[in-house]
Amino acid sequence: MHPVLASISLLILSNVFMTFAWYAHLKELSAKPWLLAALVSWGIALFEYLLQVPANRIGYTVLSVGQLKIMQEIITLGVFVPFAIFYLKEPLKLDYLWAGLCLLGAAYFAFRSKF
Repeated sequence: MHPVLASISLLILSNVFMTFAWYAHLKELSAKPWLLAALVSWGIALFEYLLQVPANRIGYTVLSVGQLKIMQEIITLGVFVPFAIFYLKEPLKLDYLWAGLCLLGAAYFAFRSKF
């Protein structure tokens, strides 16, 4: 598999774990002590790191750190928006579109040397 595709695939999976680690406790553990939520989140975050670290190492063989970071932010928004809407039942906001367009601009500037 091409390093960029491998990196993207691992970062998508990593972001699913990260999003659950950061935000699922707001819905699932809201009545529990924050310390329990933190421990559960750390447990989930371990899996995120087991995917994120290799994703960045693989991606760094062909991409710059800046390109990896912009790609990560795009993936983060792509994972977070459906999570917020479908899992947390947050309303869809036009602000998500504007944020996405800003990230599209960031991607252009980060990757324009590759075009």
